[in-house]
Amino acid sequence: MNILISGGRVIDPKNGTDKVQDLLIEDGQISRIGASTEEVQVEKTLNATGLVVCPGLVDLQARLREPGQEHKATFLTELSAAVAGGITTICCPPDTDPVIDTPAMAQMIRQRAEEIGLSQVIPIGGLTRNLAGEDLTDMAALKDAGCVVLGNAEHPVDNTLVMRRAMQYAATFNITVFLNALDPWLKGNGCVHEGEISTRLGLPVIPEAAETVALARELALIETTGARGHITQLSSARSVTKLAEAIDRGLTVTAAVSAHHLHLSEQDIGEFDTRYHVIPPLRSTEDRNGLRQGIKSGVIDAICSDHQPHGFDAKLVPFSESAPGVSGLETLLSLSVQLVKDEVLTLPEAIAALTANPARILDLEVGQLSVGAKADICVFDPNQLWQLDAENLRSNGTNTPFDKQYLPGVVRWTLISGNVVFDSDKDRI
Repeated sequence: MNILISGGRVIDPKNGTDKVQDLLIEDGQISRIGASTEEVQVEKTLNATGLVVCPGLVDLQARLREPGQEHKATFLTELSAAVAGGITTICCPPDTDPVIDTPAMAQMIRQRAEEIGLSQVIPIGGLTRNLAGEDLTDMAALKDAGCVVLGNAEHPVDNTLVMRRAMQYAATFNITVFLNALDPWLKGNGCVHEGEISTRLGLPVIPEAAETVALARELALIETTGARGHITQLSSARSVTKLAEAIDRGLTVTAAVSAHHLHLSEQDIGEFDTRYHVIPPLRSTEDRNGLRQGIKSGVIDAICSDHQPHGFDAKLVPFSESAPGVSGLETLLSLSVQLVKDEVLTLPEAIAALTANPARILDLEVGQLSVGAKADICVFDPNQLWQLDAENLRSNGTNTPFDKQYLPGVVRWTLISGNVVFDSDKDRI
């Protein structure tokens, strides 16, 4: 079907585009931008007047719970939530059950997503077998099976020599390594930032040093091996400073931050509100502001959802025993637009952190509106507000600290390969 998206503000950071113009889709690809379409037979027109037309969002970290934890969520529920949030490409960490440490598992993940026909799922291949931090996986085979990046999820690689060899091996095949900068010994059984709130509530802590010590090791190994590294999440201002220094020295390293870390701090925990239990923990307001400055300056490249869906019961226990994580697919765009309202980012900068920048990290031809590119597109109203109701989220996860809040940015349409897979008037097609 030939589809014309007319009159929208087309923002494509990859190509430096920010202009009100028409966009034509033919045979699942973008065929024209701004040029006349009078001689083309158009079967469907989407009137985007007053709306933003941008590339489909690319989320670098989201747990879909399948396979292994289908009682929490499935590909169908979470990918339906993804397209409702304008997300067309998702990276799935390797800590599924079984883990993604073989080509067969990687192919299964991709095929399962293709059968559903919504967002594209990129499996992150395991860096070590069974994520045990001991034996390296067959990285070349995983890359051939579609794992364009490798990581060990939240499972630490304690042995620094193993991590060094892993980076050397990955560098041989030009594979980016996703790194979770959190020292397991300093983390211990902690659940909150070491600060005022932990003292008042008497909860076990995860000090800032748990992140900065781990980050220092990973940066040193990146420097000595020449590997391409990506820090999956930062939570402290000091980490931003250390990363900026490494980039100035010429290290090939990128970083992401979760959307909720850009808006929340330890102060929001209140009286043991488990919805704010996340790993890495919410830190001080100074840290939150440092993260905002990091994304503004470009030291932090991307904003991710760090989507971790849990049922209602998972948070109905004491804070330290509750399951950490936020259901974030459907709020990723809105929380990023809120940064524009807060005058932290411009709208093109916010969209870049959700599209072109994560696509560059993955080295994939997504997150752009180039002529000839696959028509993965998000059309949204940046000014319209919507009230989040956790019970009505499309995700199976009801665990969100933003429940009942009004957020800006309503997705009108999501298109994948030129097919309208989400229409706010009709829900999922």
